[in-house]
Amino acid sequence: MTRQIALNWLEAPLAIPNLEMTQIAKTRQEQLTKPPGSLGRLEEIAIQLAALQNTVQPCVDQVHIAIFAGDHGVAAEGISAFPQSVTSEMIRNFARGGGAINVLARALDASLEIINLGTVMDTQSLTGVKHYHLGPGTANFIHGPAMTEDQLNQAMNAGFDVIEHAQQNNKQLFIGGEMGIGNTTSAAALACILLNEPPMLLTGSGTGLDSHGITHKINVISRALATHHSHTHSPLDALRRIGGFEIAALTGAYIHGAQVGLPMLIDGFISTVAALAAEHIFPGCKNWFFYSHKSSELGHGMILKALNAEPLIALNMRLGEGSGAAVALNLLRMACKLHNEMATFSEAQVSQKN
Repeated sequence: MTRQIALNWLEAPLAIPNLEMTQIAKTRQEQLTKPPGSLGRLEEIAIQLAALQNTVQPCVDQVHIAIFAGDHGVAAEGISAFPQSVTSEMIRNFARGGGAINVLARALDASLEIINLGTVMDTQSLTGVKHYHLGPGTANFIHGPAMTEDQLNQAMNAGFDVIEHAQQNNKQLFIGGEMGIGNTTSAAALACILLNEPPMLLTGSGTGLDSHGITHKINVISRALATHHSHTHSPLDALRRIGGFEIAALTGAYIHGAQVGLPMLIDGFISTVAALAAEHIFPGCKNWFFYSHKSSELGHGMILKALNAEPLIALNMRLGEGSGAAVALNLLRMACKLHNEMATFSEAQVSQKN
């Protein structure tokens, strides 16, 4: 795919939430048989969903989850506690239904899609996996850009395609997940550029590094920033230079989801960095985001703050795969049920306060 193709859809406007529906939903919440505000953020979720879905009865029963996977050239710098082969091995695990996200998707009756954008090990023989063949992972961004412009555009188009299919299948909510050894290094480096913050504030243990490993990871990111910072002139270029295939695909999905008006539930550290990139590339995307959980990965809190985001839960999770978002999904479903099915004071013939 060419750069012009990618720019064509990036130029489409974002959808606008229906503020009139916001007021209608607030009015209904005030009439339900409970003290005003007593359901806390569950009320806020229902009101926000009503505006995003432009309906008096918000619903998130039909959910699509997509896991984007890809390898990272920076893994050659020894920044992960796991070997690079784990990316492909986990794709195989997903294809066989054995991952955490598989279990959660089944429990939630959500559709699940596994997408390999480019790994060192070949996974083409696996059934149930979509392959984009962008290369055997990104280049090592210590030495140069992680992606060519063509690779970046194809990765973002992969995210575009997922949202298009979700819309065609009448999905009411999208969850994006990721898998890729080395991707917390890429995500932390990208966040450093977007937020203009030092690596020590945004770099965590990832797959379980000890203090020595984290120090090495910070040094690797510092070297990458020295290589790219003065040459990076836009958020899109930052994504190309220091991002990953799966981070770019998530970014594309988040932008296009906001364009078509599909609410999205953001997962943890890496997914939130992709959401930050989407917001920097196309301001206003975040109006379509819910934030599922606060990861235990260092730096996630700072990124959430930059997005003015308040996550729904905090369970010390840091798995990725979209797992935190999947766990939080039932909170959105319960918010909708309460909003739609509780009786009003008049219906229940319950007296209101004086």
